[in-house]
This record gives sequence, structure tokens and C-alpha cells, in this order.
Amino acid sequence: MSEDAKKPRTSGAEPDAGEEQLADLAAFVLAGRPERVEDGVLMMAPPEFRAGVRATREVLSVLGRAEAPKAPPAELRAKLMSSLAARAPRRALVIIDMIKDHLAPGSLLEVPRARDVVPALKKRIDEARASGVPVVYVIDEHEADDPDLDAWGTHAVKGTGGNDVWEELAPQSGDHIVKKPSYSAFYESNLTGLLDEMKIDTLVLTGCLTEIGIMATATDAMQQGFVVEVPADSQAGSCVELEMAALGTMNVMAPFGPSRKKRLDRLASAAA
Repeated sequence: MSEDAKKPRTSGAEPDAGEEQLADLAAFVLAGRPERVEDGVLMMAPPEFRAGVRATREVLSVLGRAEAPKAPPAELRAKLMSSLAARAPRRALVIIDMIKDHLAPGSLLEVPRARDVVPALKKRIDEARASGVPVVYVIDEHEADDPDLDAWGTHAVKGTGGNDVWEELAPQSGDHIVKKPSYSAFYESNLTGLLDEMKIDTLVLTGCLTEIGIMATATDAMQQGFVVEVPADSQAGSCVELEMAALGTMNVMAPFGPSRKKRLDRLASAAA
């Protein structure tokens, strides 16, 4: 050990960069943020910070296990037991706008990244069908004289084939199809009624564009009390940066509390 290392630090000494970094990591881990908020922050953080957070959690976990266990207060125990007894989520897999006018090379509103997620999304669809999870295709559709085409150009026009689902992901018997005219899958569509009929409380949103259609749908879904999950391997934005920003934002958001409670109460009443 060097002579400098042996010298005790005086109370007025400035912490070095390593100590400051450790303090920042510990403060982040111990802040008690909701997990979704923490995940959203970490998604946009530098890789070295994410690695530091993982290492800090591991150290704190080891230290925690070394302590003698203590019984939680009665109120906390009741809350934990209530959470464990909660009903299993009832999910639906929602595929948004994976249509020819977005996936065909050279199309006006081509989303090249959408073709990259087709294999992972196809696997996810196959698994959902096999396990009995409802599969819902949300498809953009416009009349030929729709004013929306003035802003975005001609796309997804009814009867042209441009809003047909990409062949590798084509719907099968038993799947559900919802047509929408705008960004959110809930806008002027029958999606809410369909999900209520199937007693769904959690949506797995996939497809494109992440920062537009998925983001708008997620916002409306959470306002209606749905939990929203967006698997990173089955979504596509116009670029990585916008994907990351949208995913981070959606991770931070949570279902609107009163709407969530009403939805779960209705489902519980229907099951009784």
C-alpha cells in the first residue's frame, strides 16, 4: 500500500472521481423510484452507467442477504400478499400497421426497420396463438379522398392492397382485425369494445411506427386503464434514436390509476 493510501482522509478533503461515481450509483439504486421510471431512465443512460447500476445492485444484494431477516410490518405484509394474490394478467398481442405500404421496399411511407423485426414478431404471433393469447391486427385504412393523405401522401387506401398485412405475418382464422383511420388504434375504431369483450387488461403492442402509432395507442390504452408492454424486438421506428426515446417514455408511463381500478373491478365482477 502506498504512503498516500495509508493517510486518513480529513473531513475537509474533496472526494475523488471514483467516490463521486459510487455515490451517484448508490443514490440512484436507493432512490426508491418505481421500476418503470428507473427502466426508462436507464434506457437513455450511457452503457457504463447501466453497468455500474447492475454492479451496485449486486453488491447491495449480497450485503442484504448477509443481514438477519426481519419480519415486515403488518401493513406492508398485507400489501405484498395482496399483490401476490392478484389475478394473472389477461394479455392480447396487438400488431400495428405491419402493412405492405410500410414494409414494401420503395413505398412512399416505407419503414425499412419494420422488415428487420418480422422474424421476431412472427415467432411472437405463433407463440400467442399456441398459448391462447388473442391476436389483434390493427390496420391503417383511408378512403381515396381522405384529407389525411394531403399531409402524408397516398398510403393505405382501401381497396388498393397497400393496407394488406405483410405476407409473412398474415392473419389466420381466429385472429381479430381492427381498422383505424389515424395514429391511435383506439381512434374511431372498435378496439375498446373488442378488448372489453375478451376481458383484456394488458396489451402487448408491436409493429410500427414506434414513435407514432405505437406511442399514440399506448397513451390511449393507459388512459383507459390497460397495462402496456412493448417488446423491443418486435417494434420498429423510423430510426434507433426515436425508438429509444419512445420506448423510454412508454416505460416511464403507467396506467391511469382510477381507470385501471375500474377496469379490474369490471373484470372481477364479470368473473364472479
